[in-house]
Amino acid sequence: MVEQEAGLRAVDLATVFPGRLGRPAAVAVDRVNLDVHTGEIVALVGESGSGKTTLARTLLGLERPTRGRVRFDGRPLAYSMRALRAYRRRVQLVLQDPTGSLNPRHTVYEAVAEGLRIHYGTRPDEQELVADALAYAGLRPPERMFLRYPHELSGGQRQRVVIAGALVLEPEIIVADEPVASLDASVRGEILALLLRLRDELALSALVVTHDLGLAWNIADRVAVMYLGRIVEIGEVDTVLTAARHPYTQALLSVLPESPATTPTVLSGEPPDPARIPAGCRFHPRCPILESGRAERAGVAERCRTEDPPVLDGAGGHQVACHWAHAVS
Repeated sequence: MVEQEAGLRAVDLATVFPGRLGRPAAVAVDRVNLDVHTGEIVALVGESGSGKTTLARTLLGLERPTRGRVRFDGRPLAYSMRALRAYRRRVQLVLQDPTGSLNPRHTVYEAVAEGLRIHYGTRPDEQELVADALAYAGLRPPERMFLRYPHELSGGQRQRVVIAGALVLEPEIIVADEPVASLDASVRGEILALLLRLRDELALSALVVTHDLGLAWNIADRVAVMYLGRIVEIGEVDTVLTAARHPYTQALLSVLPESPATTPTVLSGEPPDPARIPAGCRFHPRCPILESGRAERAGVAERCRTEDPPVLDGAGGHQVACHWAHAVS
């Protein structure tokens, strides 16, 4: 893929939540570098608790980073109310649950027009803009949808209305948090095809947050795999998902139906706790490579237990934060 300008960039980003009742602070995002280029779809993948939703919220300005910065269009994100308001016209959020995102008392027209009214007040071309957004989202003819309510729509139609509500502001980037997780399998493909069409026709960039590597395979240009607040592998989707180098990525891939693995890899140990990040490689307590003795044979077992791998720079190329992967490559 040709290197493009990064429209949205996380630079050494960290988001830490203070502990309560004597608990240590939770490091939800830990020194992350990530670029989303113009006209590119990046999938951010990981288990629940890996920090991917907090990273998305920090990129949107909904959480203020403890360290590092968010850059958009070549400039650091400012956190004044006015600056965030302008930023959110250009970077829009699409939530996982369309039912929860839509006010049941608002018609489709009101739901889509809400963003316009918040940012621009009354506009003489409001009806035209709402119709265009609904049409782009695949709800045609759009005028037929204007007076319908969310309970009258299917799950796929509701998700398209949510997407139209983002598109009406003509954003440059959308951040989609599990955009098809609550939809039937028959509808998932339609929504993914819609996101691809929006990228191709509108040059719309997207950061798609998901736990599903299969979804990433179908939609993304690049994939970033996140574990316990840190991106541990990143690269072009075909490269990462056909030649994964990090044991965590390999374990996630092993459970996909199309995986060549004969048996799924079951991770041992406790699920990640951002308040208790282990010393050394943060994945080492659950790492099947370390457990099987392969890290020992490669001469890196002690480094796995005591030395934190370098932070990935988040730019181009296939990168991995793993002592064993570098030792055997």
